[in-house]
Amino acid sequence: MGTATRSPLDGPPEPQGSGRLLMGTATLDDGTDMDASSPRSRRRRGFGRGKKVAGLVVAVAVLGTAAAATSGMVGPGGTGTDRSSVLLPPATTLVKRQTLADTRDADGELGYGPAATAVSRQPGTVTWLPDSGAQVTRGKPLYKVDDKPVVLMYGTTPAYRDMRIGTEGPDVRRLERNLRRLGYTGFTMDDEYTGATASAVARWQDDRGLEETGVVELGRVVFAGGKVRVDSLEAETGQPIAPGQKVLTYTGTTKVITVRLRTEDQRMAKKGAKVSVTMPDGKSVAGKVTEVATIIEPGEGPDADPETRLEALVSLSRQKAATGLDRAAVDVTFTASRRKDVLTVPVSALVALREGGFGVEVVEGATSRYLNVRTGLFAGGRVEISGDGLAEGATVGMPR
Repeated sequence: MGTATRSPLDGPPEPQGSGRLLMGTATLDDGTDMDASSPRSRRRRGFGRGKKVAGLVVAVAVLGTAAAATSGMVGPGGTGTDRSSVLLPPATTLVKRQTLADTRDADGELGYGPAATAVSRQPGTVTWLPDSGAQVTRGKPLYKVDDKPVVLMYGTTPAYRDMRIGTEGPDVRRLERNLRRLGYTGFTMDDEYTGATASAVARWQDDRGLEETGVVELGRVVFAGGKVRVDSLEAETGQPIAPGQKVLTYTGTTKVITVRLRTEDQRMAKKGAKVSVTMPDGKSVAGKVTEVATIIEPGEGPDADPETRLEALVSLSRQKAATGLDRAAVDVTFTASRRKDVLTVPVSALVALREGGFGVEVVEGATSRYLNVRTGLFAGGRVEISGDGLAEGATVGMPR
């Protein structure tokens, strides 16, 4: 292994960017010494006339902060070139073994999730409204028009038509499932609205003070994914209402966290991903991403363009952690990937190798050598590395 030395007449190395410039005699891979002061050497290395510093190797920035590479860098075989102490790096650090995680912290809002709107499908007068914050379950009135209840039933698809004998489709099955859960039977639960279905509907109508028509007219039921919590009232009791007019908004009854993220953070917010939530009291609770949607946010100014964002819903592993909190600001930590028990160095310790790839400058006493390394996860200003001859606790060079 050859050594690189520098004459005192050469002067101190010149800085170039955030790296280091090294000069002197470099031993090539074929074992030939090249004197940096030789004109022939300058021609072979690509330097023109008028260069005062011989053997200058331009530093290559790695991620904006990496150390410089030299003509004595490690070759493809993985061996390095020793250098005398006058050329040692200006600073050093240790190779550490640790768990590296690609994380992202974001602001979240604890609440009951996005609100849906109940819209009237029939004309009339609003005669009853629930209180804001009230919970409504299957079969109970969500509001009343002309003193007739609009009833909550469970299902993910909105009602969109009258249902009567001869009607077929998944909405019929959904209605029949609700009727059976409410205690009305005598029909086959399928996609067909039969006379038996109409008889069960008539009994249900009688129990709620409705005309026993056996027909479920559009607007008589509202389908939601489960029991709901009234979020806000958009109408007032005694107010005339028309089809398409908002009556109230509602949410689910389970507390969740809503997080807005940039679209480039999509790798973080994947359905099923585990997160850590820091509550207002400083305690941490585990969470999981249950839903991710793309939304468009209006610009802040009148001429500002709208912005595309990701909205992630996070469920808490322990609802008791949110006891007493209807709405609160929380911190959410997303983890895209995690690498356990790996060797790491600061990203700025990497050097670009002339044959390609990256290396680190290993300092051993008064000498140093380059080792080529394979890089893995980048996170928190550090990078996972591996390679022959690399060990925990080794000293590597750093830029000043």
